[in-house]
Amino acid sequence: MKLWVNGQAIEAPEACSVSGLLTHLNIDGTVAVERNGELVRRADQASTRLSVKDRLEIVHFVGGG
Repeated sequence: MKLWVNGQAIEAPEACSVSGLLTHLNIDGTVAVERNGELVRRADQASTRLSVKDRLEIVHFVGGG
């Protein structure tokens, strides 16, 4: 299925969840995910199913000092 991630069109597995997409994209660690303008809580990432043409923003946290 076609999704938009950080402004780019990608193909994702059918009926995947947010956490499934993160695994598919080899993204691990602490990230924030916004789906269609709304933040997806970490506790809800496994149960939040994605739909065709969803728009996601994935942000990595970077520490520094």
